[in-house]
Amino acid sequence: MTAIRIIPRLDIKGPNLVKGIHLEGLRVLGSPKDFAKYYYEQGADELIYQDVVASLYERNSLHDIISETAGEIFIPLTVGGGLRTIQDITGVLRAGADKVCLNTAVINNPEIITEAALKFGSSTIVVAIEAIKEPDGRYLAYTDNGREYTGLEVVEWAKKLEEIGAGELIVTSVDNEGTGVGYDIELTKLITDEVNIPVIAHGGAGKMEHFKEVLLTGGATAVTMASMLHYYCVENASQIFNAQSEGNVEFLKSGKSFGRMNKISIQEVKNYLIENGFEIRT
Repeated sequence: MTAIRIIPRLDIKGPNLVKGIHLEGLRVLGSPKDFAKYYYEQGADELIYQDVVASLYERNSLHDIISETAGEIFIPLTVGGGLRTIQDITGVLRAGADKVCLNTAVINNPEIITEAALKFGSSTIVVAIEAIKEPDGRYLAYTDNGREYTGLEVVEWAKKLEEIGAGELIVTSVDNEGTGVGYDIELTKLITDEVNIPVIAHGGAGKMEHFKEVLLTGGATAVTMASMLHYYCVENASQIFNAQSEGNVEFLKSGKSFGRMNKISIQEVKNYLIENGFEIRT
C-alpha cells in the first residue's frame, strides 16, 4: 500500500491566507508563512499554495511567499494559480516550489503538460480538476475557482491528462468545498477507477470519517484540507494570531464559521488513519 499523504492547502490572496466556501466568500486568516511553518512542524507531508486571484490578473504573485516558505520548511511545496507558460512554471520552481499545479492553462493549451513534463519531469506537474455536478448527474470541469464553464467531462479529461504527461491530479468538488459535508466519494472514485497516477481528494472534509471514506471507498492516494486545520490553529496556535494585523479573527473565534466541521490537528488525522489500518508517512 502506498503511504497516504496529508496535505494542508493554503489559499492565498495577495499577502494573506484566506478561506471561503465553494471557493467563494474569502475571509483573511493571517500570514501564509506562519501557517506553513506551523503545519510543517506538526507533521504535514506536503503543502499546497494556491493563488486564488491569479486567474483574474493572469499571473501568479506568490514568488516572495514561496521563497520565504522554502527557506523554513523542508517538505514538498506545490504552487498553483495563474501559471500559463513554461516561463511561469520555471519562475515558481526557481523561487522554491517543488511542483506546480495547473488548470486554466491546460484547458486552453493541453500541450503545455507534455512540454512541461519533458522539461521538468511528470512528477513536477500536477493538474487541478475543479468539478461541479450537473443536474443530469454528469461531472463537468470548471476553471477560475469553479466560475468558468469548460464543457469537459471530468473522467475523460482526467484520462487525457494522464495520457499527455500529468504526474498527479487534485480533484476538487466545488459543490462540497468549505462545507464540511465530506468529500465527493462518487466523483473521486469515478476518476481513480480510470487513471493510474496519484489522485489528491479536495473539498468537503469536516470530520475524521471523511478521510477514511475518500481513501478507502474513493480510492484517493492523498487528502488535502484547509478549514479543519486552519480553525484548529485559531484555537491552538495563538502565536500565529498575536501579531496579525488583518483578518476577522473574532468571527473565527466565535465558532460561527465552523459549521459542520470539527477542528483537528495533522497529528490527530495521522493517528486516526493509523488506527484504521492506513500506512502514513512519518
